[in-house]
Amino acid sequence: MNSLPLEQQVTTAHCGHILTNAAVWSPDSEWIVYDTRSDPAGDHFDGERIEMVNVESREVRRLYESRNGAHCAVATFSPMAGQVVFILGPENPTPDWRYGPCHRQGILVDVANPGLAVNLDARDLTPPFTPGALRGGSHLHLFSEDGQWVSFTYEDHVLSAFRTETEEQHVNLRNVGVSVPHGPVQVKKAHPRSHDGEYFSVLVTRSTANPRRGSNEISKACEEAWVGTNGYTTANGRRQHRALAFQGHVATERGETISEVFIVDLPDDLTICGDGPLAGTERLRPFPPRGVEQRRLTFTAERKHPGLQGPRHWLRSSPDGSQIAFLMKDDARRVQLWTVSPNGGGPVQITDNPWDVGSAFTWSPDGRTIAHVMDGSVASTDAKTGVTTRLTLRANGGNAPRPEACVFSPDGKKIAFVRRIESGAPEFNQVCVVWV
Repeated sequence: MNSLPLEQQVTTAHCGHILTNAAVWSPDSEWIVYDTRSDPAGDHFDGERIEMVNVESREVRRLYESRNGAHCAVATFSPMAGQVVFILGPENPTPDWRYGPCHRQGILVDVANPGLAVNLDARDLTPPFTPGALRGGSHLHLFSEDGQWVSFTYEDHVLSAFRTETEEQHVNLRNVGVSVPHGPVQVKKAHPRSHDGEYFSVLVTRSTANPRRGSNEISKACEEAWVGTNGYTTANGRRQHRALAFQGHVATERGETISEVFIVDLPDDLTICGDGPLAGTERLRPFPPRGVEQRRLTFTAERKHPGLQGPRHWLRSSPDGSQIAFLMKDDARRVQLWTVSPNGGGPVQITDNPWDVGSAFTWSPDGRTIAHVMDGSVASTDAKTGVTTRLTLRANGGNAPRPEACVFSPDGKKIAFVRRIESGAPEFNQVCVVWV
């Protein structure tokens, strides 16, 4: 007799359904937002719709449909307002401006007014560049827990033509940015791909193409997460209200590139210049605002299996901000859940299972458990004891829960994930929910 929690399939359409790795639930825990990319992993950016499904009634509402050859994907909810943010590729793509990391943007849509969409970030591609506008593409947008700020990863079109980095000439590197509601930002339209945006956008990480071996310099910043629902408590007892944890690529003493956990503390005002122009120059990438502080939290180069490893995953913070979770291999080469404090210190191993953690993961709203895939099942792990509980029956191969997303609902009662399901036709990704 099956005593596992109830699992239900909530989408049935003969098309792809892709969940983002976090924030796919409406604030009332009744709707799940997804995109319609066709392949299982969502590697082909060919989705044309952003939709949401009601987990009880199975009603599907179309929030946005792309046009003029553009595609859309990677949708997330605001935790406070009735808004969804997602990626839009270029309309009327051309050989020199087709979809890619430098050529995408964030779009906001009002859930109460489907199809009513506005640009999140502005883009200015001709110097002098406009402060608050980007010069390239933003990706995977996540609201802060108060629904005010939006994080994203970024790549720079202006610098993408250069291949050699010097002090006077930067190259395009992936970085993390933040959009804040200090717009709208209006730009000149000297380039046909420049456009205005509703938010003021800046980069908040620092990178270099040639990090020194053994240093804290990074060549890439990615897979970020907001720390805490209201930041975290620093070692001296002060409240840091906004911070982002992210993966940074460092060079070890042996010259290997590994991923470590970093954090960037953010000031209340991101519109003030730091030690360089917020918008960058023709040869230099945009500089972080004044007061931004970037720190390294993990130092794993001397471990048997150094660096963050496992399936592609985004760092995730406990709701109280005291723990930042990530994946790393143990000495037996198994991918386990680990945490580190935003104040630094040694990483703490959470799971010690005979199977790898097999997916991106999320915390429950009360901070007690972490949802993830393991051994062909959706599972939850107690964050204190490390005990893992299987929530769905084990499935083999293509019918196992997909690794891209395993997302707790805001009420803590449900977990959304994706399976490949055959329904009298070729298999499609379908959104499923397990009640916990």
